[in-house]
Amino acid sequence: MLDILYQDEYLVAIDKPAGLLVHRSWLDSHETQFAMQMVRDQIGQYVYTVHRLDRPTSGVLLFALSSEVARQMSEIFQAHALTKRYLAVVRGWINEAGTLDYALKVELDKIADKQASQDKDAQEAVTHYKPLHQVEIPYSVSKNHPTSRYCLMELEPQTGRKHQLRRHMKHLFHPIVGDTTHGDGRHNVFYREHFELSRLLLIAKSLSFIHPVTAQPVHIEAAVGDEVLGLFEQFGWPAQERDYHPKTPVK
Repeated sequence: MLDILYQDEYLVAIDKPAGLLVHRSWLDSHETQFAMQMVRDQIGQYVYTVHRLDRPTSGVLLFALSSEVARQMSEIFQAHALTKRYLAVVRGWINEAGTLDYALKVELDKIADKQASQDKDAQEAVTHYKPLHQVEIPYSVSKNHPTSRYCLMELEPQTGRKHQLRRHMKHLFHPIVGDTTHGDGRHNVFYREHFELSRLLLIAKSLSFIHPVTAQPVHIEAAVGDEVLGLFEQFGWPAQERDYHPKTPVK
């Protein structure tokens, strides 16, 4: 059973586990479970996708319960008329909040996008970021450093480019731990072997928007999860869910 975070007659939101695909894909034809189908079976009603989460990312995933509401919510996402807040554990320390305005080239799949143009211009991509907690642990993951530093970041993307947060953090030289595409393999291996954590440490923590039908503000929160909270506790960071549930205003 998936954890349903929000439901009314127009929308339903779940807490998507890391590793679960949003919908069926011929690129992952061997998979048998998909969030879209699982939600449909759980609530006994067809659902429509309005946005995506990368397979390794956990957190708030929203569906519409009709094609018309799906269209309205898709327009809200496309207009960036909502607030998306993520938590991420990154390599190294970031000491100040900031905004990264760094355009990203479209990432094309070698198979699915074989016929697509390879010369598309880079698209605008903007991410606000803020450090929440830091830690330095007495383990040498890199030969050049006797200790290792990590930072818990709050990330707020203003645009929705493919892998935007993962690519932006890499651009800042602070890749997200567990990112096998844009991350640091040495630290990924360290987390698997030392902390028994093999997932991407990126959580879609909250989603805030004005309801397209009722015109009321909606704020949806996902859990950090016991596995990640256990890591936070080892780092001396707050290890209670309530510490990661600040209310994000709807813009």
